[in-house]
Amino acid sequence: MGPLDAAFLQGEDEEAGVSLAIASIAVFEGPAPAQREFAAMLAGRLPLIPRYRQRAVEVPFDLGPPVWVDDPDFDLGYHLRRTALPAPGGDAELATLMGRVMSGRLDRGRPLWEYWLVEGLAGDRWALISKIHHCMADGISGTDLYRVVLDDSPEPGPPVPDAWEPDPMPSRLRLAGAAAASMAALPVDQARALGGLLRRPGELARATRETARGLAGLAGALVPAARSSLTGPLSASRRFAFARGSVAQVGEVRHALGGTFNDVVLAAITSGFRHFLLRRGELPGPHAVRTLVPVSVRPPGAEGVRDNRVSLLLADLPVHLADPVERLAAVRAHLTELKARHEAEAGATVVAVAGHGVFPAVASPVRIAAHLRQRSVVTVTTNVPGPRRPLYALGRRCVEIVPYVPIASTLRTGVAVFSYCGAVTVGVTADAAAVPDVAVLAAGIEAGLDELVAAARATAPAEA
Repeated sequence: MGPLDAAFLQGEDEEAGVSLAIASIAVFEGPAPAQREFAAMLAGRLPLIPRYRQRAVEVPFDLGPPVWVDDPDFDLGYHLRRTALPAPGGDAELATLMGRVMSGRLDRGRPLWEYWLVEGLAGDRWALISKIHHCMADGISGTDLYRVVLDDSPEPGPPVPDAWEPDPMPSRLRLAGAAAASMAALPVDQARALGGLLRRPGELARATRETARGLAGLAGALVPAARSSLTGPLSASRRFAFARGSVAQVGEVRHALGGTFNDVVLAAITSGFRHFLLRRGELPGPHAVRTLVPVSVRPPGAEGVRDNRVSLLLADLPVHLADPVERLAAVRAHLTELKARHEAEAGATVVAVAGHGVFPAVASPVRIAAHLRQRSVVTVTTNVPGPRRPLYALGRRCVEIVPYVPIASTLRTGVAVFSYCGAVTVGVTADAAAVPDVAVLAAGIEAGLDELVAAARATAPAEA
């Protein structure tokens, strides 16, 4: 594993039972497939996803990052669960089920994923909950799994030939020996990496300046977040709610008021948090909601690599502004400033440098940095672009995909945005004990987008 993958695996709070699994709900038309049919579909895709038959194993004494090894006892049936919603099978029932599924930690003694087939959705529909540990994938690579598991046409694809035989499980002595050998080779690897940079002095100087500026900006992460009901200790249980919008709505706002897709989405999320705090009787100050914004640093050609290739920005959402147009303008200006400081590039550089370091020296600082960072922010807001064309499972069309982002440390909420076939869905994760009213936040985000659309239309010239 790379240092970031390892941080997600080792960042789970075992005492609190916190899970760092990412997930999504894919909703399909038509009757649910039989379990045997569903299992055969997944079995036919397993050769394309090696991690689904591998376990994460810790290296003794932290001599190296955890490693992926074949699971000699792999049992596909264990990972394929089936359940049904109570009547009437609507959004509320589906969100409640999602909260329960995501409250449990994945079994570290098995491959770190589960699929839940959900029957009983209203309108003759069914759903697939995909639950995958964050150490296996980020949002972008997790979306790529849909393209592997599902079909791009109603005609089901043929199963992939499979001759898999698991390699023997390595002993602890072998794992420690391999890690020690890797550490011994580090000086050569470090010299090779440094030599490559020294051959490009102009690029090295530019990267050094940008990284220094970015790290100065990220130093704000060490300042504790403003106190509010949005931060504090977490329980092991989760609640979930979701909202809907459309790419067309976002485009209408962008055309009339300016900004990027992400600017508009963050402005709507800002509105949701403002509404939520006001409903709780709390005054939304200018620094009341600092969010971690994951930024993909996945290079071209690495789309099919399933690991974590993300950095971050730390943004203060302008929840103190009552006017939706002013909120959007403030979000645009703030994100432009953060990008100019190269915070995302600095974070990526730190992770890349950690990959060339001795793991025992890297592991503890990475864990401490993750802990401090989470104590300095209030929430996480992530936006992942999904497929623009429909996907299918056994001939049944996927009509909607709802994202889920995990929360940990003192972050009591997390917001994930996903676009698919012209639709935008917003999944809101919350601690069950501290934020039982998570549906208020989700509704506020949906209303925030509606507000922006109304403001955009108000600026349009009247038709003759």
